[in-house]
Amino acid sequence: MAGSDHYHLVSEWRLEADIEAVAAVLATPERFPEWWPEVYLAVDELDRGRPDGVGRRLRLLTRGFLPYRLRWVATVVESDRPHRWAVAATGDLVGRGEWRLTQEGAETVARYDWSVAAAKPSLRRLSPLLAPLFALHEGSVVKGVFACCSFCPTSPMTLIHSSFF
Repeated sequence: MAGSDHYHLVSEWRLEADIEAVAAVLATPERFPEWWPEVYLAVDELDRGRPDGVGRRLRLLTRGFLPYRLRWVATVVESDRPHRWAVAATGDLVGRGEWRLTQEGAETVARYDWSVAAAKPSLRRLSPLLAPLFALHEGSVVKGVFACCSFCPTSPMTLIHSSFF
């Protein structure tokens, strides 16, 4: 953690599913509010970007465990789908997130590395007090993993393991 307003969250999911099926669900964030409403309130596409996804821009309205809402824009800055893609965040959150997916036999390991700083003034002021509470974010992540498993219609997923670092 670089500072009290900087957050580095890493989660890893091991899913019994094909990498293409997992990538298809995770690479369609405009549908996140359908299956992960605990975190994603609205996602609107601003720009489709290139065919590989780079340049795609999305406006997001999200919330956390605590009663606050964050407005931010995610822009895909790198893509090697289905194995890896990264987004840059601007707005109430500033930083970078990266999905890495690997196929291990019948399982896909999905790891999300999210390193952001709070830019929203009220969140920045409260960051020293809120930082310990972000460990509670794990509950929202676990709910999202289970929802992800039930959302894939073409290749049902089963959660094997979820870790939060």
